[in-house]
Amino acid sequence: MADAVNSQTLFDGESQVVMKFNNVSDGTGESAVLKVDVSALATNYVGKTCTGVTIRRVTAMISGMSVNVLWDATTDVSALVLAPGMYTLNFDDTSLIWNNADTGKTGDIMFTTIGASSGDTYSIILEMIKTYA
Repeated sequence: MADAVNSQTLFDGESQVVMKFNNVSDGTGESAVLKVDVSALATNYVGKTCTGVTIRRVTAMISGMSVNVLWDATTDVSALVLAPGMYTLNFDDTSLIWNNADTGKTGDIMFTTIGASSGDTYSIILEMIKTYA
């Protein structure tokens, strides 16, 4: 069996994207599971494909486990670790979470759960600003 997961795009505009992710764990958890595929996001007004995002706001409801939000690269880089609880993290223009991955950086975001047990849950909303090369 596997965790019951759901990903939903709430808004995908020219400069911003908002996505919601849910998980009900069976105890197996997730390991570097792709959540935000930037190449699948809407293009901008001149047809350029999104090449990355910065994280602007995180709203989380997490029970029993933690979630490591990762920048995808040859060696994945942790953007932030979300602990159990219910909260919103706001980042303004000077403190956005930028992708600091190096070699093999894709711009994508992945999740890894930490300490997942059967019945643990998360619901995470990421509000992101899109970037174009």
